[in-house]
Amino acid sequence: MSVKILVDSACDISPELAATLDIKVLPLKIYFSEKEYLDKVNLSTEDFYAKLIESDTLPTTSQISPYEYEEAVKSVLCPGDEVLILTLSSRLSGCYQSACLAAGEFEGQVKVFDTLNVCVGQMLFVLEAVRLRDEGKSADEIIKCLSGDLKKVKLIAMLDTLEYLKKGGRINAATAMAGSLLGIKPVITIYDGEVAVLGKARGSKNIYNKLVELIEDSGGIDFSRPFRFVYSGTDPSLLNKYIADSLHLLPKSVDPFNPDYTTSIGCVIGTHVGPGAVGVAFFAR
Repeated sequence: MSVKILVDSACDISPELAATLDIKVLPLKIYFSEKEYLDKVNLSTEDFYAKLIESDTLPTTSQISPYEYEEAVKSVLCPGDEVLILTLSSRLSGCYQSACLAAGEFEGQVKVFDTLNVCVGQMLFVLEAVRLRDEGKSADEIIKCLSGDLKKVKLIAMLDTLEYLKKGGRINAATAMAGSLLGIKPVITIYDGEVAVLGKARGSKNIYNKLVELIEDSGGIDFSRPFRFVYSGTDPSLLNKYIADSLHLLPKSVDPFNPDYTTSIGCVIGTHVGPGAVGVAFFAR
């Protein structure tokens, strides 16, 4: 018996990495005006940010339907196998509900896990699920282990602009303008499955110090487990500066400029944070 793993593209796993991990990634749909794109299929992350910057209105995303999950399960399920579906937070999308409806058609062969996270936070759960699968764990055993990590996986990021939160109606225009004029940068996290503001900082030195402070307040990074530096947009220069300023926090065995440790935020969160965000996702000690 083997466990097949299905995930949605909000986890920001590239097609190349998905092939290496032997998992199936189902693309979310993105709409710019009325034109539909499939995340990382006919719309790359680079092209997404180019369109986002040019667009006067925010794009919208569409959840994966129960039918799409059901067809994906049929494409990988063999007799005696199990399928484990990991979804982005049920509080940010209806993918979890769709996956549960699809799972009900397969008489217990399909299990669903709500990561209560998104982008690289969700990715860490996927990487852990793959490791447990490769150790021979069943779907139920994997879910039990992942459930114990729900409070340990942290995603902390600083936003470069408030413009996209304003466009999305998350903050008002006056707040966005004041933040821009004063150079105030919000620091966000995923808390109980939803986006939450952890704090604010002004000036690059204070911003990086704030990120370090919040990481330590969260328990610090467990470097024995997967972690990822993360940025949004097409230019990682702000992230590289953050990494350079954080070298004293990293063990000597970690090369932070190794591309395996870096991921670009995709369309789901990128729509709301815009380009220029930097941060880190990790298991807390």
